[in-house]
Amino acid sequence: MSKSLNALFTTLLLTTAGNALAASSVDLTVKGLITPSACEPTLPNGGNVDIGKISAKDLKADDHTNLGEHTLQLTVTCDAATLMAIEPHDNRAGSSSDEVPSRFGLGLINGSEKLGFLEVWLSAPSADGNAGRLIGSVDGGSTWTQEVNFATGGILSVADNTTLAPMPVQIFTANMTASPSIAPASGLTLTEEVPIDGSVTLTVKYL
Repeated sequence: MSKSLNALFTTLLLTTAGNALAASSVDLTVKGLITPSACEPTLPNGGNVDIGKISAKDLKADDHTNLGEHTLQLTVTCDAATLMAIEPHDNRAGSSSDEVPSRFGLGLINGSEKLGFLEVWLSAPSADGNAGRLIGSVDGGSTWTQEVNFATGGILSVADNTTLAPMPVQIFTANMTASPSIAPASGLTLTEEVPIDGSVTLTVKYL
């Protein structure tokens, strides 16, 4: 009787150990594609928009002050027709005076006062000389909707006028408009000159 029990216990221990070993491991799989095509985004004047000097007296005390719309042409040139999108990165993250994802920071005053925000959008898209429409995705390209605004966590691409899916393009152009707004002056220290310091990096994302 005892021999049978010992054999049973041994079987149970071996079974348990086998399950423990199986549960203590996991596989990491790395997948991707290397594309033979490369795309280069360019902006005139190095992408610099100079607003000039704004008098503190011209700012609204209790509301944001918009500093106008400044438009320049964005061009993306690829070696061959390529499925691609454009992804923005806020180089002044955490300094926007509004938490909306499509509003990028303009820098800080005294390390804590948020100077304002910058909105950036595209219009009049052209794909290899043909009119298209702008689309955006917030899930890495799994789903798309009509969108023109750059936003943190999102990407923009171009489609033809009949679908909501990116189309391969060799030369993409669009008007890019940057519109900065300064936070209510009553919450800012403006006793000295303050630089308006918005910076957004646009990176080509291959789809």
